[in-house]
Amino acid sequence: MKHLVIIGSVWPEPDSSAAGTRMWQLIELFQQDRWQITYASASTPSTHRIDLPARGVAEARINLNCDSFDAWLIEQRPTAVLFDRFMTEEQFGWRVARSCPEALRLLDTEDLHSLRAARWQRLKEKQRELGGNEAERQAVGPVLDSPGQLFEQMATSDIAQRELAAIYRSDLSLMISEYEMALLTDQFNVAPELLHYLPLLVDGRSEATKDYFNPAKGFAEREHFVSLGNFRHPPNWDAVLWLKHQLWPALRARVPGAQLHLYGAYPPPKATALTNTREGFLVKGWAPDARAVISQARVCLAPLRFGAGLKGKLLEAMVCQTPSVTTTIGAEGMSGANPWPGAIADEASAFVESAAKLYENESLWRSAQTNAPALLSQRYARRRFSESWHRRLASLMEGLKEHRRANFVGAMLRHHQHRSTQYMGQWIAEKNRYQNREQES
Repeated sequence: MKHLVIIGSVWPEPDSSAAGTRMWQLIELFQQDRWQITYASASTPSTHRIDLPARGVAEARINLNCDSFDAWLIEQRPTAVLFDRFMTEEQFGWRVARSCPEALRLLDTEDLHSLRAARWQRLKEKQRELGGNEAERQAVGPVLDSPGQLFEQMATSDIAQRELAAIYRSDLSLMISEYEMALLTDQFNVAPELLHYLPLLVDGRSEATKDYFNPAKGFAEREHFVSLGNFRHPPNWDAVLWLKHQLWPALRARVPGAQLHLYGAYPPPKATALTNTREGFLVKGWAPDARAVISQARVCLAPLRFGAGLKGKLLEAMVCQTPSVTTTIGAEGMSGANPWPGAIADEASAFVESAAKLYENESLWRSAQTNAPALLSQRYARRRFSESWHRRLASLMEGLKEHRRANFVGAMLRHHQHRSTQYMGQWIAEKNRYQNREQES
């Protein structure tokens, strides 16, 4: 039986983040193709983690910078190894290549971390230029730099060079966003053969996504606004601040009596402290069933000023047929030529006006709601991507030697293996062994 070893940066939490949903969907795709799967991670087990053994996935705890990983991996005899984000490939990629050179090496980028970092840096620069108090700094809108401008900023950054190196060292990188694929191929000249587009999936056959064809609640059955996002994710926290200081006061004035319910895993005290019942700004924290709260709301707000990848919160809103208002950053790579099920606005005044109209105008709201099912079916339905993925995977495994030979840059990077990373890991492993011997003596 084919055996996939997943090296996770964290334990997957489908109910907490789009990244957790993404990982579970990848597991489902491999299970559909009858792969044995082992999920390994050096991270501490988290509160909302999914029960993998109950779903037929073996678990393993591994250690960073420890040669025990090599022996463990050899025992696993993996057909393929999937790295969860580029940092995991940095830590374990050289060990996988050395211990199991014939194993297919896959990288799930989740989103381009270097793109998100570049946009975040630009936002902070704009805010510093404004100076002033917090409310004045929060008046800055989304970062809307062109691909050329982004490349100029990213090309010299440490994180972009590290991320691109991991992509080249891997046999195939799974991309969640067409925008990011175009950025890599058009600006960074990455060969398309090294990338595979596989977005978040929505289909009734998936436990993680369930069924989006069920009848949705109507206009009169819903009330209030909702916003979702893991509070540990910087773009989500930034969106909360923009809502608090600029967007929500203006929107509340437009729609008196409405409330904004903010949900997300791991809210810090600084987030819960923002709750103000009089203003209708309510930080609710983690929602055991995100779809339940989205289905109750009339409009979903996602005022993202920076970020990358696909936005799980907006996909969930589509599934629940809840019209949404977001920015160009939020909608990036999501709808293609399809009409957005709500509104896209980057100026604060336009964002507020769009949200208020959707909330109050039933005809406009229903029109936006009807856009969701077609968009989901055309761009996210599992049936559209599962077969092409299985074919790509089989083809890659069959022609792996030729594929690697064509990827000269990857071979060069694997040869040098970013020696600083490898030697640092080996040095730490040896130091740990020495300290253990000292303690035992």
